[in-house]
Amino acid sequence: MDSAGRVVIPKSLREAIGLGDGGEIEIQLVDGALLVAPPTVRKRIEEHDGRATIVAEQELPPLPDQVVRDVLDAIRR
Repeated sequence: MDSAGRVVIPKSLREAIGLGDGGEIEIQLVDGALLVAPPTVRKRIEEHDGRATIVAEQELPPLPDQVVRDVLDAIRR
């Protein structure tokens, strides 16, 4: 941490939670530790063709290909 209180988050960690360069973050104090996360996206539930669907109230960035592959691999196990 520098004298102004700035902290550099390593690229590998930013990528792991989907943070882009210059992106916004949320910081919370949880049990004496700082929790850094992408900002919460407001969402609502809509019904489409008889099924409940969660819809984000703002444009979301595309998921990196590796994140999609990791999720698919986890589901297939």
